[in-house]
Amino acid sequence: MGHDISRRGFIAGAGSVIGAVAGQHALAGPATAAPTAPIPDGARVPVLIVGSGYGGSVAALRLAQAGVDVHLVEMGMAWDTPGSDGKIFCNTREPDYRSYWLRTRTKAPLNYFLGFPIDRDIPRHTGVLDAEEFAGITVYQGRGVGGGSLVNGGMAVTPRRENFPAILPSVNAGEMYDVYYPRANAGLGVGTIDPAWFEGTDCYQYARVGRKHAQRSGFPFVFVPDVYDWDYMEQEAAGTVTKSALAGEILYGNNHGKKSLQKTYLARAKATGRVAVSPLHRVTTVAPASGGGYRVVIEQLDTTGAVTATKSVTADRVFFAAGSVGTSKLLVKLKATGALPNLNGEIGKGWGDNGNVMCGRANHLWDPTGSLQSAIPCCGIDNWAAGGAFAEVAPLPTGIETFASFYLSITNNPNRAQFTWNAAAGKAELSWQTAWKQPSIDMAKSIFDKINSKEGTIYRTDLFGVYKVWGDHLTYHPLGGAVLNKATDNYGRLTAYPGLYVIDGALIPGNTSVNPFVTITALAERNIEKIIATDL
Repeated sequence: MGHDISRRGFIAGAGSVIGAVAGQHALAGPATAAPTAPIPDGARVPVLIVGSGYGGSVAALRLAQAGVDVHLVEMGMAWDTPGSDGKIFCNTREPDYRSYWLRTRTKAPLNYFLGFPIDRDIPRHTGVLDAEEFAGITVYQGRGVGGGSLVNGGMAVTPRRENFPAILPSVNAGEMYDVYYPRANAGLGVGTIDPAWFEGTDCYQYARVGRKHAQRSGFPFVFVPDVYDWDYMEQEAAGTVTKSALAGEILYGNNHGKKSLQKTYLARAKATGRVAVSPLHRVTTVAPASGGGYRVVIEQLDTTGAVTATKSVTADRVFFAAGSVGTSKLLVKLKATGALPNLNGEIGKGWGDNGNVMCGRANHLWDPTGSLQSAIPCCGIDNWAAGGAFAEVAPLPTGIETFASFYLSITNNPNRAQFTWNAAAGKAELSWQTAWKQPSIDMAKSIFDKINSKEGTIYRTDLFGVYKVWGDHLTYHPLGGAVLNKATDNYGRLTAYPGLYVIDGALIPGNTSVNPFVTITALAERNIEKIIATDL
């Protein structure tokens, strides 16, 4: 079975590549499609999936292939309709109403340049990137059908096998590396840059400078797989297709070359005819229904974030796939408010930031990084074994020469926070403290102090504030809050409530040693296969 699904996944992935290269509209849906009307009040469904990111998309596809009708509700928009400029997503350099989730001012991860603040006022809209602020940390999350796949850099990294026992100690590594990681990589359409093209193209000069500096200091430099269509990018560089990665499109969505979930798992799920999707729908309550199953209360939103309808539907089974933060916030609320009081005491615990920390280095004038930079990173510096850090060589696609090298580091930060329900404020809170980023800074310094010493360079101090070296205020990789084999059983079941499951990044306890979405996808593949075989 596994081989068959992997092969099908590979063929479907290849088909999406060919379609994009042929100039098919990037976000066009398949020919056969499930119902497009939003879920009606009073509906009864066999399966309701809350969220359409990696875990939710895997669950939707595999359940539908098993003959189960699925309704997927997503808080964000569908992102299938171009704006007045003809584009679905806006550019990183010119954020507009499409950029942020219900903010009136942008909150860019890199929010200063040459020491000047670069955030700007925008109209309040259900935009694609959520900068959700908690005490001590801002968590960046994708909002829309496709979740985080809409806004990440697409770095599709499978952790080194020797690191896996520390990531998911209760999971059989042999199964993951023999079956579920390959299945996830096939389903996601993962590929690697052509090394020969990399050596000569202007748009990766910044990465070649990063490689040179890493290697001169003795650090292992690795090419990293990605879900970008590399053939498309080569055509961008040749000027034969509309530019996307080479037009700085990453932070607020990518209009063409990136294989987000809409083009992979979700496209195949919709093509079964068994999956319906309701965008701009936010789940507020899940509780046992008197006649069996679960009563789910859902708010329908408009693009200003206003609630236009409140619906009550019944589902035989509910999969929580709202992302680490969304799932954790909802579950701690449901436990504390008495909707699901028998959820265990591990709910909300084990949350981490994947050790994320950013920094920039000021290079010498004879080491330009290039005014044209592909927004899609393709390589990294692996010092995990010696220093606890893996640093992606990240772009600074400003459109001008910056003489800067920029990095997002993933570090082995041991600190874990907890979500709790604040009844007085009526919201979930997170116990993270900014000071807990210090281990991440120290681990990243194990790379960049050495490179600076060797190259005679210094850290940039103008990217995160005035005289601030480290971007230690954020994470792109939220993980945990409903940890596998603690808050759930070893397959994501919330055992006190048969028919309730967690199937997203909330299951992973805080760190994956690399960019996490391939691990989230592979774990979802593992868990849903078991659930289909035994629970359905």
